[in-house]
Amino acid sequence: MPCTIHPDEIKRVKALGFLHNKGTDCFNGRVITVNGKITAEQGAAIAEAAKKFGSGEMAFTARLTVEVPGIPFDQIEPFRAYLAEAGLETGGTGAKVRPVVSCKGTTCQYGLIDTFALSAEIHERFYKGYGGLKLPHKFKIAVGGCPNNCVKPDLNDLGIIGQRIPGYKQELCRGCKKCAIEAACPIGASKLTDGRLRLDEEVCNHCGRCAGKCPFHSFDEGQIGYKVYVGGRWGKRVAQGRTLGRIFTDKEEVLLVAEKALLLFKDQGYEGERFSDTIERLGMEKVEELLFGDGLLARKEEIIAAPVKKRP
Repeated sequence: MPCTIHPDEIKRVKALGFLHNKGTDCFNGRVITVNGKITAEQGAAIAEAAKKFGSGEMAFTARLTVEVPGIPFDQIEPFRAYLAEAGLETGGTGAKVRPVVSCKGTTCQYGLIDTFALSAEIHERFYKGYGGLKLPHKFKIAVGGCPNNCVKPDLNDLGIIGQRIPGYKQELCRGCKKCAIEAACPIGASKLTDGRLRLDEEVCNHCGRCAGKCPFHSFDEGQIGYKVYVGGRWGKRVAQGRTLGRIFTDKEEVLLVAEKALLLFKDQGYEGERFSDTIERLGMEKVEELLFGDGLLARKEEIIAAPVKKRP
């Protein structure tokens, strides 16, 4: 049977997180997981909702949301109400901040930062806090716990990667014949040369694998930090995110930079343009000047209230 739902209604419910199954009166309901993690009770609620209102199946998206297919149009509101009782909501579509993607952070042997906690904070501050703000295009955020890049932060509009900045004290190095730091470094950034360990800062990716390995404490824990990428994109046209010019050591500063990136996109982006294109047009030097300064935050209310710019 062909679709009987009016196109305006299909568009309306898409904004609520319901994607049309072509040629039918049914939809996929996209359930937001905040940071890719749900409780057992919430998982059970989604499973029961899939049986009651949908096809009885669940699909997991690349953005760590859960989609329930086969929901009839007249069951959309009952589906949403049922999930709300378990503290869940639908959404994740449109030209706005999309659901945050997180790796498993410190539950992984390589994790340097608590990605679940940071992603939950980003969700509340930007996905929810800026949920009503129309942007030039979608804006995707990913948080990775280490340079392994499992959730590809560098291919998101904004990407954050946990770092451990080595605390190398060269005066404590004894030039051991078999250097524990050199052996621990997976990318060859640390090498024993002329009886002393040399750390190549250009090569080091701050993975933290060397931290604490030296028995003479020349490489103790170091400092936790955050590398920030802007302007990454995956899809029909791929763009590699660009790293901002310094490693951040204050989480709140990272969140402020993320907010400024959103405001920059809203202020300077053209309708239908991805953030990577905005950055390319403005130039990275100008983008860093804006992200490291306070002008965007000073104009926050003005930027939010202004309509999205049309292409000239």
